[in-house]
Amino acid sequence: MGNSYISKRLASFGYAFNGIGAFLRSEPHARIHAIATVVVVAAGCWYKIATPEWIVIILSIALVWATEMLNTAIEKIMDHLSPQVHPAVKFIKDVASGAVLIAAIAAAIIGAVVFIPYILKTI
Repeated sequence: MGNSYISKRLASFGYAFNGIGAFLRSEPHARIHAIATVVVVAAGCWYKIATPEWIVIILSIALVWATEMLNTAIEKIMDHLSPQVHPAVKFIKDVASGAVLIAAIAAAIIGAVVFIPYILKTI
C-alpha cells in the first residue's frame, strides 16, 4: 500500500466528516438529534448505566442518526432529480421518512426501558 492509498482513505474520512457537518448545519432535525444525543449520553453518565445498556443506547443513537442522514440524502436526490411534484417522488420520500420514524420510536422505547428503572430508584 502506497501513500496514495492512505491519502485516499484519509480523504474519504474528510468527506464523511464534511457530510456530517453539512447535515448539522442545514437540517433542523439534525440539531434536534444532536441535542437528544447529548441529553441521553449525559443521562447515561449521570445514572451510570451498565455496559450492555450503553451498547443498546449507542446503537439506538446511531440508528436514528444514520436513518435521518439517509432520509436527507434521499430527499435531496429526489428534489434534484424531480423538482416538480410527482406521486412516485412523494412515495419515495414518505417511505424514507417512515424509516426515520420507526428508528426514533424504537430509540424512545429503548430509552424508556433503560432509564425508567433508574429514574424510579431516585424518586
